[in-house]
Amino acid sequence: MAEKTVPVPSGPERSGGSGREITRAQERHLRPAVDIYETSDGLVLMADLPGVAKEGLRVDVDGDLLTITGKANHVAPGDPIYREYELANFYRQFELNEEIDREKISAELKHGVLKLNLPKAEKAKPKQIEVKVA
Repeated sequence: MAEKTVPVPSGPERSGGSGREITRAQERHLRPAVDIYETSDGLVLMADLPGVAKEGLRVDVDGDLLTITGKANHVAPGDPIYREYELANFYRQFELNEEIDREKISAELKHGVLKLNLPKAEKAKPKQIEVKVA
Protein backbone atom coordinates (compact mmCIF):
# COMPACT_ATOMS: atom_id res chain seq x y z
CA MET A 1 0.00 0.00 0.00
CA ALA A 2 1.49 3.31 -1.05
CA GLU A 3 0.47 6.83 -0.21
CA LYS A 4 -1.20 8.48 -3.19
CA THR A 5 -0.84 12.17 -3.94
CA VAL A 6 -3.51 13.65 -6.15
CA PRO A 7 -1.93 15.99 -8.72
CA VAL A 8 -3.15 19.56 -8.97
CA PRO A 9 -4.11 20.40 -12.56
CA SER A 10 -2.25 23.20 -14.31
CA GLY A 11 -2.90 25.11 -17.51
CA PRO A 12 -6.35 25.79 -19.01
CA GLU A 13 -8.17 23.17 -16.91
CA ARG A 14 -6.83 24.80 -13.69
CA SER A 15 -8.08 28.23 -14.68
CA GLY A 16 -11.50 26.94 -15.71
CA GLY A 17 -11.03 28.41 -19.20
CA SER A 18 -11.85 31.94 -18.03
CA GLY A 19 -8.26 32.97 -17.33
CA ARG A 20 -8.97 33.25 -13.59
CA GLU A 21 -7.26 30.80 -11.31
CA ILE A 22 -9.55 28.55 -9.26
CA THR A 23 -8.57 28.69 -5.61
CA ARG A 24 -8.96 26.04 -2.95
CA ALA A 25 -11.48 26.26 -0.15
CA GLN A 26 -10.37 28.02 3.03
CA GLU A 27 -10.41 24.75 5.01
CA ARG A 28 -7.07 23.56 6.29
CA HIS A 29 -6.28 19.85 6.17
CA LEU A 30 -3.61 17.90 8.01
CA ARG A 31 -2.19 14.50 7.13
CA PRO A 32 -2.99 12.21 10.06
CA ALA A 33 -0.10 10.18 11.43
CA VAL A 34 -0.54 6.50 10.57
CA ASP A 35 1.02 3.17 11.48
CA ILE A 36 0.60 0.23 9.10
CA TYR A 37 1.13 -3.35 10.26
CA GLU A 38 1.10 -6.55 8.25
CA THR A 39 -0.56 -9.61 9.75
CA SER A 40 -1.11 -13.07 8.31
CA ASP A 41 -4.66 -12.01 7.31
CA GLY A 42 -3.82 -8.62 5.77
CA LEU A 43 -2.89 -5.09 6.77
CA VAL A 44 -3.95 -3.00 9.76
CA LEU A 45 -3.83 0.80 9.43
CA MET A 46 -4.00 2.92 12.59
CA ALA A 47 -4.57 6.67 12.09
CA ASP A 48 -4.58 9.37 14.77
CA LEU A 49 -7.62 11.63 14.29
CA PRO A 50 -7.96 13.76 17.46
CA GLY A 51 -11.27 15.59 17.73
CA VAL A 52 -12.99 13.52 15.01
CA ALA A 53 -16.30 11.85 15.87
CA LYS A 54 -17.95 9.05 13.90
CA GLU A 55 -20.30 11.57 12.26
CA GLY A 56 -17.33 13.59 10.94
CA LEU A 57 -15.38 10.62 9.56
CA ARG A 58 -15.46 9.27 6.01
CA VAL A 59 -13.51 6.31 4.68
CA ASP A 60 -13.95 5.71 0.95
CA VAL A 61 -12.55 3.17 -1.48
CA ASP A 62 -12.79 4.11 -5.15
CA GLY A 63 -11.01 1.60 -7.34
CA ASP A 64 -7.46 1.45 -6.00
CA LEU A 65 -7.73 4.64 -3.94
CA LEU A 66 -8.43 4.61 -0.17
CA THR A 67 -9.39 8.06 1.16
CA ILE A 68 -9.67 9.06 4.82
CA THR A 69 -11.43 12.37 5.56
CA GLY A 70 -12.08 13.60 9.08
CA LYS A 71 -13.80 16.75 10.32
CA ALA A 72 -12.53 17.70 13.80
CA ASN A 73 -14.67 19.45 16.39
CA HIS A 74 -13.93 20.80 19.83
CA VAL A 75 -15.81 18.84 22.48
CA ALA A 76 -15.66 21.48 25.22
CA PRO A 77 -19.07 22.98 26.02
CA GLY A 78 -19.70 26.69 25.53
CA ASP A 79 -18.09 29.35 23.38
CA PRO A 80 -14.32 29.76 23.57
CA ILE A 81 -13.03 32.98 25.14
CA TYR A 82 -9.37 32.35 24.37
CA ARG A 83 -7.91 29.53 22.30
CA GLU A 84 -4.26 28.74 21.57
CA TYR A 85 -5.03 25.39 20.00
CA GLU A 86 -7.10 25.05 16.84
CA LEU A 87 -8.22 21.71 15.47
CA ALA A 88 -7.85 21.12 11.75
CA ASN A 89 -9.55 18.65 9.46
CA PHE A 90 -7.75 15.53 8.25
CA TYR A 91 -7.24 14.18 4.75
CA ARG A 92 -5.05 11.34 3.48
CA GLN A 93 -5.07 8.94 0.55
CA PHE A 94 -3.42 5.58 -0.06
CA GLU A 95 -3.15 3.46 -3.17
CA LEU A 96 -4.25 -0.16 -2.64
CA ASN A 97 -2.80 -3.08 -4.54
CA GLU A 98 -4.70 -6.07 -5.92
CA GLU A 99 -3.91 -8.17 -2.81
CA ILE A 100 -6.44 -6.26 -0.68
CA ASP A 101 -10.05 -7.51 -0.62
CA ARG A 102 -11.98 -4.23 -0.94
CA GLU A 103 -15.33 -5.85 -0.04
CA LYS A 104 -14.13 -6.93 3.42
CA ILE A 105 -12.46 -3.70 4.63
CA SER A 106 -13.71 -2.72 8.09
CA ALA A 107 -13.20 0.41 10.19
CA GLU A 108 -13.42 1.20 13.91
CA LEU A 109 -13.00 4.59 15.61
CA LYS A 110 -12.14 4.62 19.31
CA HIS A 111 -10.85 7.59 21.35
CA GLY A 112 -9.68 9.47 18.24
CA VAL A 113 -7.84 6.51 16.72
CA LEU A 114 -9.11 4.96 13.49
CA LYS A 115 -8.34 1.27 12.95
CA LEU A 116 -8.79 -0.03 9.42
CA ASN A 117 -8.60 -3.77 8.77
CA LEU A 118 -7.56 -4.40 5.17
CA PRO A 119 -7.82 -8.19 4.64
CA LYS A 120 -5.89 -10.00 1.95
CA ALA A 121 -7.82 -11.44 -0.96
CA GLU A 122 -8.03 -15.24 -0.93
CA LYS A 123 -5.78 -15.48 -3.98
CA ALA A 124 -3.06 -13.49 -2.16
CA LYS A 125 -3.06 -15.63 1.01
CA PRO A 126 -0.32 -18.24 1.26
CA LYS A 127 -1.47 -21.83 1.14
CA GLN A 128 0.16 -25.15 1.73
CA ILE A 129 0.22 -27.69 -1.08
CA GLU A 130 -0.55 -31.26 -0.06
CA VAL A 131 2.05 -33.78 -1.16
CA LYS A 132 0.70 -37.16 -2.25
CA VAL A 133 2.76 -40.31 -1.99
CA ALA A 134 2.57 -42.58 -5.04
